[in-house]
Amino acid sequence: MDFYDFLNMKIRLIKIFICIVILVIIGTFFLGLNKDSIYDTKGLEGSYIGNIKLDHFNKNEIISKKNFAQKGFTLINFWASWCGPCKIEHPFLIKLNNEPSLQIIGVNFKDKKENALKFLNDNGNPYDLLAKDKFGKYSINFGIYGIPESILIDENFMILKKFIGPITEKDYIFIKKIIKDS
Repeated sequence: MDFYDFLNMKIRLIKIFICIVILVIIGTFFLGLNKDSIYDTKGLEGSYIGNIKLDHFNKNEIISKKNFAQKGFTLINFWASWCGPCKIEHPFLIKLNNEPSLQIIGVNFKDKKENALKFLNDNGNPYDLLAKDKFGKYSINFGIYGIPESILIDENFMILKKFIGPITEKDYIFIKKIIKDS
C-alpha cells in the first residue's frame, strides 16, 4: 500500500464518519419531532405537596408548610406585575380574599420588587402571604411553567385543582363551591 492508497482510505473513513454523525443528528431530530411536547400538569390534582419553601417577599424568612395551616384551604397564586393575564384575574383574587376559610398566598414570579409593589398598591393586595421567586426556581417544584397559574390545596396539602391561566368567573365560582361544600 503506497502513500496515495493510504490517503484515499483515510479520506473515505472521514467521509463515512461524517455521514454517520449527520445520520445520528437527523435521527435525533426526527425522534424529537415525534415526542409529545404538551406539558400537562393536570396529573398533579389529587397528589400531595411535599416540602414547601418559598422566600418571603418583604422579610428575610422562609414561608413553609406551617404558614399554610392558617385556614381550611389555600390558593397559591403565581403572578407578576408584567403579566397581562394576571391583571385580568386580579379582581377575582380580591373577591376570593373575603372568603374566611381561604388563605391566598401570592408568589411573585421573576419580577422587580418595586414593580410588584406598585401593582399591588394600584390594584389592591388580595394576598394573606406574599412570597417571591425571583429566578423561577421554586415555582418548578409546583409544576408551574407559565403565569398566571394557581393551585388550590386543602388543609392536608392535597392539590384539589390546578388553574392554568388566569382565574376566571367560572374558576371563581368553582373555588367558592369547593369551600362552601366542605
